[in-house]
Amino acid sequence: METVELAFEEFGSPDNSPLIILHGFFASSRNWRQVALKLSARFHVFVPDQRNHGMSPHHCLLNYPAMTADLLRFMDARDLDVAHLLGHSMGGKVAMWFALSAPHRVEKLIVADIAPVSYAHNFDSTILALKALPLTQISNRKHAEMLLAPSVPELGYRQFLLQNLILKDGNYCWRVDLDIFHRTSHYIAAFPSTDHFSAYAGAALFVAGGYSDYVKPEAISSLFPKAAISTIDGAGHWLHVQQPDIFTAQVERFLV
Repeated sequence: METVELAFEEFGSPDNSPLIILHGFFASSRNWRQVALKLSARFHVFVPDQRNHGMSPHHCLLNYPAMTADLLRFMDARDLDVAHLLGHSMGGKVAMWFALSAPHRVEKLIVADIAPVSYAHNFDSTILALKALPLTQISNRKHAEMLLAPSVPELGYRQFLLQNLILKDGNYCWRVDLDIFHRTSHYIAAFPSTDHFSAYAGAALFVAGGYSDYVKPEAISSLFPKAAISTIDGAGHWLHVQQPDIFTAQVERFLV
């Protein structure tokens, strides 16, 4: 499988245990800086941009085996025989697939507000709304936000998506390739068949947002029999943003 070299941010001392944080769909390493900085007091934290996100290369293939292969290349290039993995949403699925396919490379696994299942929702309406923005007519980011509001009414999510809108040579453009996202987003909502895998025997923690229904306990136990599940009240799917101190404390308590 063809892999890409991932861009990344790095925090903390190399003398500490390595921790790799994997972001979600439409996100990037920058969305995890606050949490990464807090965790860097105890861990050597790496936050890669996954393929087709942030500063990493674009590739026509975007699925969990491909992103797992990228992560394996990333670890090998840095002589990381094992590392703690923390993944949110899409990143959580990458982390789970990696743990199932290469369990000997994972010290402990943390999955934030996602489960190893295929979800019924899709990203088509969001991606099409972004593709419909008249980039040549946008005067500033606030203008883009106003134009997107009818299609994406939630302000926080709208602002999150528009982090991918960048100004280049005086013109607005997308940092991500929306055509690739549109062709492959069904792979992101899904989770590949695990019939050929044994259950992951290592320690795992699944952290759910109290307002979210993404974590499915019945789907977790068969693949991750040693998993603990915790819930953060006052948080939804973006639990690391909505309750960063509680989230970080739970991560530290589990890993230390």
